[in-house]
Formats: sequence, structure tokens, C-alpha cells
Amino acid sequence: MASSLYVTTTEAHTGKSLVCLGMLEMILRKTERVGIFRPLISGNSGQQDKNIHLLLEHFQLKQSYEESYGYHRREARELILEGKYDQVLDRVIEKFKALEQKYDFVLCEGSDFTDENATLDFNINVDFAKNLGCPVLLLARGDQSSSIEDILSPVQITYDSFVENECEVVSVIINRTQPDLAHELLLSLRNRISKKETVLGVIPGNATLQSPTLGEIKNHLQAQVLYGGEQLDRQAYRYSVAATQLQHYLPYLTDQCLVITPGDRADIILSVLQAHQSKNYPDIAGILLTTKFTPEESISRVLDGITDIVPILSVEENTYNTVAQIGKITSSITPENETKILLSKRLFEKYIDTTVLQEKVSNVQQRGMTPRMFQYNLVKRAKSEKKHIVLPEGDDERVLRAAEILLEQNIVNLTILGNVEAIKNNIGKLGLRIDTEHVSIIDPAKTPQAEKFAERFVELRQHKGANLDMARDTVVDVSYFGTMMVLEGLADGMVSGAAHTTQHTIRPALQLIKTKPNVSLVSSVFFMALPDRVLVYGDCAINPNPNAEELAEIAISSAQTSEAFGIEPKIAMLSYSSGASGQGEDVDRVRQATEIVKERMTDLKIEGPIQYDAAVDKEVGIKKIPGSEVAGYATVLIFPDLNTGNNTYKAVQRETGAVAIGPILQGLRKPVNDLSRGCTVTDIVNTVVITAIQAQNITE
Repeated sequence: MASSLYVTTTEAHTGKSLVCLGMLEMILRKTERVGIFRPLISGNSGQQDKNIHLLLEHFQLKQSYEESYGYHRREARELILEGKYDQVLDRVIEKFKALEQKYDFVLCEGSDFTDENATLDFNINVDFAKNLGCPVLLLARGDQSSSIEDILSPVQITYDSFVENECEVVSVIINRTQPDLAHELLLSLRNRISKKETVLGVIPGNATLQSPTLGEIKNHLQAQVLYGGEQLDRQAYRYSVAATQLQHYLPYLTDQCLVITPGDRADIILSVLQAHQSKNYPDIAGILLTTKFTPEESISRVLDGITDIVPILSVEENTYNTVAQIGKITSSITPENETKILLSKRLFEKYIDTTVLQEKVSNVQQRGMTPRMFQYNLVKRAKSEKKHIVLPEGDDERVLRAAEILLEQNIVNLTILGNVEAIKNNIGKLGLRIDTEHVSIIDPAKTPQAEKFAERFVELRQHKGANLDMARDTVVDVSYFGTMMVLEGLADGMVSGAAHTTQHTIRPALQLIKTKPNVSLVSSVFFMALPDRVLVYGDCAINPNPNAEELAEIAISSAQTSEAFGIEPKIAMLSYSSGASGQGEDVDRVRQATEIVKERMTDLKIEGPIQYDAAVDKEVGIKKIPGSEVAGYATVLIFPDLNTGNNTYKAVQRETGAVAIGPILQGLRKPVNDLSRGCTVTDIVNTVVITAIQAQNITE
């Protein structure tokens, strides 16, 4: 039987998404085979449940949407009113048991509470948890009252009801708590629920999670977008009605507020936009125009000429009705909102004892090095000895978004290169939570350090004809400046390539940092995180047609990288034939490279030439190369050339859904890593984490 957990609430809007994201992140570190299930979902049959969609998409769970729920709420309610509750329960149990057969862990999310069906929802959740045999995580909200008694009373009643119905409550969490009340509330909760087996936690409220985006506001109000349609992911932390004269209104502007004003108040529209652009006023989220008026032509001409204008929305309702409607908006977390997702996971990890909770959720299977485990272990390891990484491409939005994540999670220290004012402006426009007072932003062309770097460059490259004038021009290039920072110990590693070619990234490192002793070749690997294991692919990015000596060096470097990241190296030297069966120049080159590795590194487990299927499939490996320690068990796969390696890693990534982390450069004395120009924010984060770990392994 699969392990499971039933997440249920005391009332509506408790923030279940945060807890479910945190729980699945925790469970996926232990097992890859995870499913989700909701007995009842809201909405009509033509609409997808938001919570199911979020979890399926974000975690890429291997189940269909139809498998993920029992009934639509309306359908179930009609059956219950007809006296067919047993039919509802039987179908819910049947669908849940089907998931139990497929997965090692199933997370059940209880029904949403509504005012008209609150009692029904409560009773059904108790009955479902009991009949499904799931331990319970009880979730409450702490923002409805400043009285601890008022908050805890419904929690106690709900907890007792589950216990009385023979449900095992493994955790009680109070979410969205007023921050100044959190500690006292947790102490009182411990006094109320003293059972040692129950994990208790209090999570403070967070403005980012609870604030709707401009897109959500637009959809709820059915508003028209006049300007800034590309920035509807901005969040409104507060609503501010502007109806007074400017000198009285402007002092009340707050960071990321949505300004609500009648559409004919051109003076407010223009002054608010000017205040937004001023360093002396906070950034606003946008402007909402009411009473169906829109700016007249002369004002529109002004607005049309403003670049990067914040969203301006328009509704036909008057200001009073609009404010009443906007107060009913409940923000949700969508798969596209990476900021909210990562913040939810971080808050859950910070305020809930996940180690103890993991133990309480019984029978979770340990399944080897899954992708989730691998990535979690990487982040944990990077945090254990925090390193300083330089990002030369501060003008790239993806780099800034990745920097926000890295800094928020306290994984590394960062230096960002580029025009200082432009970077700070972009951080503000994107609404990123990067404290520019506490992160190093350097413009290579405007720092005195450039002159010192130029002098050092001449020392290192004068044998190639370098002079001071040439060096001054060279070191202000962001790739060279970042490389010099690494060389001189001002940073531990560099990650670049989101907006530059591989050559632009690697050439400075080859010229200045150079390769490790006894290493003549810089090569690369990808960590390929498959559903049940992590493999190392090399070289898929750097060397087009390596000879036997170079192929052997790639294999040795890849084995060392593999071992450094906790993967036992079992090297497969890939070719189109296995063992002694094949002949020809290409297979002979692989055979020769294998012998070179065996001579140089007698303790390494290596097999070659070997075909891919024989390397990774036990049955095929036994048939083709019986008695081999590597065949069927390979963890490090060395491709004979770049064409084969690059195409194979991309094919595996696309067809299997594997996470490809890399390319990771190896062979340099200090770590510099290259990004694909098509990289995602997640790719940048992963590469920085890898670079930080490489820096931890550097011994001068």
C-alpha cells in the first residue's frame, strides 16, 4: 500500500497551495513515484481545477488530469441530496485505490470550503480521510482575528473531530498568520495540542503570495487593458483610491500599489506615472481607471510615448463598486508564477520541521537518486559552504530572475556585471526582490578595479604581445572582467553564456585561468536526471571530434566530476558496436581511448567500446558483454563525438522529460560554466549551484 497524506482545512482561503507545494517538494526528495488526488473539485466540468493543474504542471507528475479527482462538487452534492452518498464514497475510494497501485505516495487535497456548504465540506473531509486510510494534515488560517483564542478555537474543534472519528492527525499548521503574533500563537498551539506525534507549525502571512497579479484583477473585473499588457504579472500589494488633489494624494503612494481613479482624471494619471519614474517615490503596480472614461487623445499621445509603461486598466463601474469588487479577489498560484512557487516552498521549509514530518508520514519508499533528490542535494550542498559567483550578463532578464531566486534561497553570494543604473532600473521594473544595497553590481567600464586587471592581464599575456592599451580595452568586456575576478580570487566561479557565445565565455578562461595540472583539454558534461537515476553525459558541448587521447581525457575528467557530485563512476565508452564485434576507424578510436584510461586510472570501472543499450540496460548488457562491471549499470556515458553527444542528450531530454543540467565545464583550475543562449531561469539557477559546488572542490 502506498503512503499518503490528506490535507484538509478549517475554513476557506487557508493557503492550501503553499502546503501542497511544500509537501510534494519534501516527498519527491525521497521517491519519484508520487500522485495527487482531490475527492471533490470546484468549478464546472469544462474547467480545470486550479490546484490540480498547478501540481501536475509544476512537478510534471506522471498522471492524467482525469485520474486526479473523484467528482465535481456540484455533481457530488446532487447525488448526496438524492441519498446516494455511498455511490460518491465508492467512486472516490475506487479512484484513490487506482492511484495507490501506481504510486509510492499519494497526496490528497480536501475540498474547498464554501459558505453555503461549510458543514457538508467538513463532514465529507472527515469521512474521506477515514475511509481512504490517510493520515491528516490540518490547515487553518491565522489572519481572521488578532485574538489567539479566536484563531485556535476552530482549530481545536476540528482537530478533536478528526481524532474522535479515528483519523490520525500527523500535523496541524496555521498559515497566513500575522507575523508579530506567530511565536505566541505557536506556543499556545503546543499547549492546546500536546500530542508528541503531531507536528505543529505556524507560517506568517506573506504579501507576495496573498497579492493578486494585474492579470487576475483584469480577469475578475473583466477590465480592458489600455497599456502595459506585457506586464500583467506585476502584483498589487495594496489598493489606493486617488480622488484628492495631487499634493494630498502623492504622499500615500506605497510600493507596488494599484492606483484606482476615475478615467477622466488625467492629472492623477500623469502625476502617478511621473512619481513611478521618480527615485523619490515608490514603484506602483499599475493604474485602474473607473467610470468607463478613458484618456482623451491628447493624453493618450503622452502615454503612447512612454516606454515600459505600467499596466493601465479600465472598467465601466464607478469607483465605489470597483473597490467593493476588487476586495473580493483571491490570488492563486499558477504554474507560470515561479516566484510564488519558490517562495511557497521556502516558507514551508523554513517554518515546518520537514525532517520530523517526513518521519511521521509513514512508509515512504527510498528509491535511489531521483531528479528531485539530486537537485535538492545540490542546493543543500551549495548552501553548506556558500561561494561567490559572478554573473556577467546583468542586462539579461533571465539572469536577474535567477539572481532573485539564488539570493532569496541564500544559496550563493553574487556579483552582477553591467550598467549599474540600468540593472537597478530593470530590477524595479520587473518587481524583483533583490536588495540592490546588499548585492554587488559592478560596471567594468567605471570601476578602478579595471586598471588593476589590465596590469595583471599584461603580466599574463605579454608573451602574446599584450600591451596596456590593449589590456584596458579587453578587461572591460564583461566576460574578461568576470574571468579576472575569478582568477584574482574576488569570485569563486563564473556563469555566462545566456547572451554570449560559448567562445566568448570560454576563451578568457582558457587564456587566463587555464587548465588544471596534468589536464590539457577543457570538456563538458551534462547531468541527465532521469525518472529513476542520474546519468553523466560527456562531452556534449565542447569538443567536436576528439582523438583517442582526448577521448580518454574526457572520460577521466567526467569520472572525477561524477564522483565529486556523489555518483559512483562506471564509465561506458560509447560506440556503434560492443566489445570486440566491431571494426573500423571510429570504433578503434574508442577502443584505444578505453585502453588509455585503464592504463592511467587503474581503479576506474570502464567498458568500451559499448553500445548505449548495453551500457544502461541490464538484460542487454549481460547478453552483449557478460561479466562486465559496467554493462547495464553505467553512470558515466562518453560519446565518441560532439554530433552524437549533443543530439543524444537533446533527444533523451525531449522524449523522456529528463532534466538536463549543464553543460558543466571540467578541466579548468577554477570553475567557469557556459549557458545555452536559449537557457531558462531554472537552467541558470542549476548551473550556478553546480558552479558553487565545483568551487568547493577546488584545492589550490
